[in-house]
Amino acid sequence: MLHLQCNTGADSILLAQKGAIVTAVDLVPDNIHYARKLAKELDIDEIEFIVSDVLELMNIHKEKYDIIITFDGVIGWLPDLNKWGKIISNYLKDDGYFYLHDAHPFIMVFDEGGLPKGNLTVKYPYFDKDADLDTHIGGYASEAKQADNYYWGHSISTIINGLISGNLYITYFNEYDRCVKGMGGSILDKDGLAFYPDFEQKLPLVLSIKAKKMTKNIL
Repeated sequence: MLHLQCNTGADSILLAQKGAIVTAVDLVPDNIHYARKLAKELDIDEIEFIVSDVLELMNIHKEKYDIIITFDGVIGWLPDLNKWGKIISNYLKDDGYFYLHDAHPFIMVFDEGGLPKGNLTVKYPYFDKDADLDTHIGGYASEAKQADNYYWGHSISTIINGLISGNLYITYFNEYDRCVKGMGGSILDKDGLAFYPDFEQKLPLVLSIKAKKMTKNIL
C-alpha cells in the first residue's frame, strides 16, 4: 500500500497495525521524522517512510502497489492534478486501485464562519485556478508558525479529470453530508461524525472516489 501525503503518519501506522505493508510519503522532513519515531515506539516494522514531493516521487522511487490512498485535506497542496493522476497510475499495479477521501469542493466555497450559523455566503470562487497564499501554517498537529504556503481549491472536474489523465477510470464516486470531527460540521451524530444541522441532507461535506487502471482487458 502506498500512502501519499501521509503527514505525521498516524493513518499509515494504523493500516500497518492492521496488516498492511505500507510505504508512506510526505514533503515535510519533520513530519516523516515524527512518523518514523512513532512507528518505532509502536514496534511497527512493515512500514517505510519517504521524504518527497509527491509530484517528484518518480525521481526516487520505483515500486508498484496494490492500493494507493490519500486522505483529507491534502490534494489542495498540489498545483497539478493531471501530473498527480499520472503518478498514481505509474505506481499502481494493473489489478490495483486508488482511493481518495477528502473535503467536498462545493462546501469549500462558503465562508466557514457562517456554516455553523446556517449562513451560506460564498467566500472562495469555485473555479479560481490561482492558489490562496497564507503566511502561517500548522495548528491542528503543531503550533502555527510563520511561513508562506499555497493552497489550490480544486473543483470536482479537476479531480476526476486528473485521474482520467493518468488512464484511470472511476469505479465509484460518493458524497456525504457528515465527516470526521475537525473537517467541518458543528455537532456530532450518534456515530461521532460531524454535521451542520441546518444543512443535513442538503449539502455535501466530503467525498470519496475509487479508481482503477484502464487496461486492455477492461476495454
